Formats: sequence, C-alpha cells, structure tokens
Amino acid sequence: MAKYVPVNSSERAEMLEAIGLRTVDELFSQIPDKIKLRSLNLPSGMSELEVSRHIQGLVDKNIRFGTIFRGAGAYNHYIPSIVRSITGKEEFMTAYTPYQAEISQGVLQSIFEFQTMICRLTGMDTSNASVYDGASAAAESVAMCVERKRTKMLVAANANQMVISTMMTYCAGSGAEIVLVPTVDDKSDPEYGLVDIGALKTLLDDTTAGFYLQQPNYYGLIEDATVLGEAVHAAGAKFVIGVNPISLGLLKTPAEHGADIAVGEGQPLGMPLSFGGPYLGFMASTTALQRKLPGRIVGETVDVDGRRAFVLTLQAREQHIRREKASSNICSNQALCAMTAAVYMAAMGPDGLHEVARQNYSKSHYAASKIAVVPGFSLRYKSDFFNEFVTDCPDPSAVLTSLENKGILGGYPVDGGILWCVTEMNTKAEIDELVKTILDR
Repeated sequence: MAKYVPVNSSERAEMLEAIGLRTVDELFSQIPDKIKLRSLNLPSGMSELEVSRHIQGLVDKNIRFGTIFRGAGAYNHYIPSIVRSITGKEEFMTAYTPYQAEISQGVLQSIFEFQTMICRLTGMDTSNASVYDGASAAAESVAMCVERKRTKMLVAANANQMVISTMMTYCAGSGAEIVLVPTVDDKSDPEYGLVDIGALKTLLDDTTAGFYLQQPNYYGLIEDATVLGEAVHAAGAKFVIGVNPISLGLLKTPAEHGADIAVGEGQPLGMPLSFGGPYLGFMASTTALQRKLPGRIVGETVDVDGRRAFVLTLQAREQHIRREKASSNICSNQALCAMTAAVYMAAMGPDGLHEVARQNYSKSHYAASKIAVVPGFSLRYKSDFFNEFVTDCPDPSAVLTSLENKGILGGYPVDGGILWCVTEMNTKAEIDELVKTILDR
C-alpha cells in the first residue's frame, strides 16, 4: 500500500540525490516547457456535505427510463443480489482490484474459476484472466492470428463498428491489415444482412491470417458460423468468433463451430450498464494457441505441503523480458469484473443461463412480430435473430423521441431504421406498451 502514500520533502530530496539530480524540474527536463502544466484550474475544496449535494445535483440531471429496449453492445440484464453481495465486500472492492491479480490466494482462485467457466461457456480449451473490454479482446485476437507471411485479417463488416475501429487502431502500427468482408446486399435474398460467403472465399488467400465473425452479428442475426469457419480453415487461416455470452445459453458454442479463438464482452455476465464501464473482455482459445493468449493466466498447482494452490503462469513472457518482440502489451486483467462474471455464472448455472437466453430469444421475437405490423414498420432482415432486430420505419428520430417522452428508451438508430433489443428484463406488458406508444405517437 506504500505506493499510495505521497513522499515527504526529505524523501524526495534523497531520491533525487540518488540519481544525481537536485530538483524535480531536472527530472523532467526533457519535456518541453511549453507543454508542461504549471497549475491546474481546480475549484476550491468543499466539505463532505457540499460534495454530496453537488454530486446529487449532477445525478438529478440524468434522464431516468423506466423501460429499456436498447442494446447495441451493452445490455440490460437482471443481476442476482448475491453477485453484488459478494463482489461488494471490502476485501475485494478497492480502487485497485479491477485489474489486480495476485493480491491473495482467494483472488487468484476467483480468476481461476472465471477462466474455467469461460472455457465451459465457450467450449474452448484455455482462457486468460481477462482483458479490458470486448473490443480490446477482439483486437488482441488479431495479434494472435498474425504470422510473418500472413498479415491480412478479414473482419465481418456486420460486426460492431466500435469493435472494428479498435481492431484497426491496434493494427495501424503493427503491419497487419484489416479487410472487411461484405454482407449479402440483395434484399430479396433470405440471407440478406449475413456475411457473404462467396465474398469471404474470394478474399481468403495465403496472406490471410484469420477471419473475425460476430455471433450474433451487430444486427442480432444468427450467422452460419460453421460453414464460414470451414471455408476459413480450408484456406489455412484462423477462425475467431466474437460472441454475446448470454446467447451461448441457447446457441452453439464457438468450439462447436470450429473456432480457434473465442472472444467477447463480458458485461452481460452480472455487470450493470454503468455509463459504459468498467467492463470485461474475455478470451479463450484452443490448446494450440494458448501460449499466444495475452495477459495473465492463473494456473493450479500444489504447495510444498501438497495443498492446492494457485499461481500466475505463462506470465514471464515477452511482455516483460523481450518487450520489443511482444505481440501484446497487456499484462494486467480486470480481476474484480472477472470475479463478478464468475459469481454471476455460478449463481445462474447452466439451467439459469439457458432460461435467460430462452427468454431473450422468445421475447425479442414476440416484440418483433408486434412492431412489424405497425403501419409503416417492417423487419429489415429475414434471417433468425437472438435478442436484437432491425425495423425500417419513417422518421426513426421522431419515433424514439415519442418513446422517451413516455419514459421508454427505444432502440438504437441505425441506417435509417431502429435496432431494438429485448432481454429477460422486458415483460410482455412493457412490450405491449411499447407498441401502443408507437401506434399512438
């Protein structure tokens, strides 16, 4: 804990003397004066009561929605009370533990259990201790695929655009290339909106490192991942699937589709929306690729007395000893968020996850059938979907505004339509009220 205690003036002078300097300014002499901050424009200090009132004033500016029908990458799910009861204990919940791994055997074991559950959820052989978020996990998977002669990564164009942007940012300076695989654009084709397998096969060549597929895709559609994966492997490339973890309670696992790497955003596993974070990126792979997984992996062993113990393993790699050759600079993890996901999965169990997935699927299909018959509304795609779907309609902005006026957060506007999301949190009465509000607008 000493790292949080500021040093006094004599200690500061002693450290400067040890490195042959007299002042702190000399320590930062290489930084141009014009970009140094000499002072901060900070308000005066406040009492606890004043701070409390100020924060409450900021909170009161927020718009509170009684019902949510929006997803697009972050989802409103029920969180069992046991999740917050356990993860909120002060032994676990500090400002540091979101990314602290090795504080104790208990935390190490919680990460080990998280890794085990992610492997069982995805069907993969090995999982790491997590990364910062789903987009980071997807981007890190590119580095796992790229080889000396294979530097082109194909990415489904119907994946989350923020994920694609993150992948492109990662690759900007690495020499890897991101190429988008188009979707079927013929509206009369039953596979409209899905990855165009013909286009994928055309783009696959001996420079292709891998193919990233989002399942379900950004628009909620369920891809024929097995067929796509077979085409990728036939070209000698790696197959990466980015999954919504809740969907795995109902759909095939990445392993069943033949994936080499499975990644995703863990927020649906017990984490509230929280204005965008902190969230959790999970990564799992086949045994053949486990040494390319970034960050930490916790393993199980025994101590000198033969007792079960947990240790960081596969950790002293290029990130620390040959950083210039490292494929990743991530050497941390989201420990508290991983614990949250583990507690959620343990509390739900296989049957609970299946039930949540079933409700997401069935309720979204009920909502889609009701919205699609509203005059002027229609389903954009014909393929099956999980818990999200797109409707075309006149003036989506006006529709969403009318819903907001009724305390309903509608779907996300996309390409002249609306991307709706329905989870187990939405009741039949709420869905019926949504449709009625649209009709009455």
